[in-house]
Amino acid sequence: MGTCHSSPDRLLDASTLRDWAHTAVSDLITHIDEINRLNVFPVADSDTGANMLFTMRSALAEESAGASAPGCPGDVARVTAALSEGALNGARGNSGVILSQILRGIADVTASAAAESGGELPDIDVALLAAGLHRGVELVITSMGGEEIPGTIVSVLRAAAGAVEQCANGAEGVVAAIIAAGDAAVVALEKTPEQLDVLAAAGAVDAGGRGLLVLLDALRSTLTGEAPARAVYELSPRAVPFDQNGAATERRAPQFEVMYLLDGCDADAADTLRNRLAELGESVAIAAAPAATQGSYSVHVHTDDAGAAIETGLVAGQLSRIVVSALSSGRSGAAGLPAGSWTRERAVLAVVDGDGAAELFAGEGACVLQPGSDAVHPAADISAHQLVRAVVDTGAAQVMVIPNGYLAAEELVAGCTAAIGWGIDVVPIPTGSMVQGLAALAVHDPGRQAVDDGYTMARAAGAARHGSVRIATESALTWAGRCQPGDGLGIAGDEVLIVAADAATAAIGLLDLLLASGGELVTVLMGAGMDGDIRGILQQHVHDNHPGTELVTYRSGHRGDALLIGVE
Repeated sequence: MGTCHSSPDRLLDASTLRDWAHTAVSDLITHIDEINRLNVFPVADSDTGANMLFTMRSALAEESAGASAPGCPGDVARVTAALSEGALNGARGNSGVILSQILRGIADVTASAAAESGGELPDIDVALLAAGLHRGVELVITSMGGEEIPGTIVSVLRAAAGAVEQCANGAEGVVAAIIAAGDAAVVALEKTPEQLDVLAAAGAVDAGGRGLLVLLDALRSTLTGEAPARAVYELSPRAVPFDQNGAATERRAPQFEVMYLLDGCDADAADTLRNRLAELGESVAIAAAPAATQGSYSVHVHTDDAGAAIETGLVAGQLSRIVVSALSSGRSGAAGLPAGSWTRERAVLAVVDGDGAAELFAGEGACVLQPGSDAVHPAADISAHQLVRAVVDTGAAQVMVIPNGYLAAEELVAGCTAAIGWGIDVVPIPTGSMVQGLAALAVHDPGRQAVDDGYTMARAAGAARHGSVRIATESALTWAGRCQPGDGLGIAGDEVLIVAADAATAAIGLLDLLLASGGELVTVLMGAGMDGDIRGILQQHVHDNHPGTELVTYRSGHRGDALLIGVE
């Protein structure tokens, strides 16, 4: 166990926790390849570092999204709760589930302390930190089925918790306790090959334990401004695969990793699910959400039958965020992704309004971010924090963002800048309407370099002439004359160019203007409240007056404009 060192005391308050989360993400990026190479248990799929990074990024994104929310921004109980919730919702792999439970352990004890004090909890003292780490040990073991396997991250976590507890008993400060925790973690980490045969055979320390050491060192550098020097851990060049009995083997790993969030599930159903998943595969982890959200779990399993694992979950409750990934037994880079990548190389994130639009864009392969249903104006309900969270949730190292006019420019820039700062390559595509977004998405090619893909998408969006039809709500003077409530307004370039008696007539006039210089394809998105009759009216008009032009319509269900029209 580490020795407590004398050091000036500093507070582990809300601001420090936020800074630590940022530092942890940065340091995991730095060490991701080292951690991935060490990943030989429970499956040698070289993704422990990537999974811990993804999970920590999700935790940070959740906390950042609520940082400006009303409440007590200086309350550590709120910060730790947000980090815990984000980690659970975004957990990836065994190591991600374990990390979410470590964060939950700290959140649980800070929530209890805040409740006992009857008010805001300004900081975490050494005794509370020790209790939180010990609670994390309990939760991790429970999530893994109640059995502790020596030589894993649990051994390293237990050693760190013991060191902090020793410092608490000695009335040491937080800085001294964190230094002791890191020192104890190193000792425990270097003992892991003695405790687990598969690690001894590989000549490796436990990958999850190495990741935990990164997190502890990140907290130390956050508090002191100085990062400790650590050895670089490598596999033995003569490593051979062993089974858990110490016998040489070439055991075939399961084909798939399956993860999902499970809601509406009681404890008995969760136990039944665990037993069934254990029959279907291995590396089963079921982590419960905090007491405030009882009945919610993060579920993980390695299996050859991904469909059965999902169907079993459906029996237990409602599923969301289902992720099925092919497992690889290769070393870092075997999946063909760049170093430090996520679960896939590139994704498109489209900001859309309306359930029909979400289905349309998702059907074309995009991830979608929708404004809240109660927003007065859709763009007013999307913040930079929400954008960052959505970028994180794509699971991609490179993300092409299609804002479609639903993000204020300052929020778009702030969100993309923040995501880039966390190691994600973000390329915003200038689309002012969902019809432009569809044009950009149509030419997206993940096989091209990101800069080439982004340029091609931006050029397609810019070449798509677009406008909208809106119903006037008051009397006003426009460039096309005076309008009255109920009139149809044809709008292009932020100017009213058509005033007509109804939406259909305004749409016909706007179509004629947009097609004046030709066009092969017209896309019409029908907003909420628009009836299907207008589809036939517009199809007939295009057929009679613009031969050779194809018209397609979709019921997007967006708010605001009655119709969105694009011409390519």
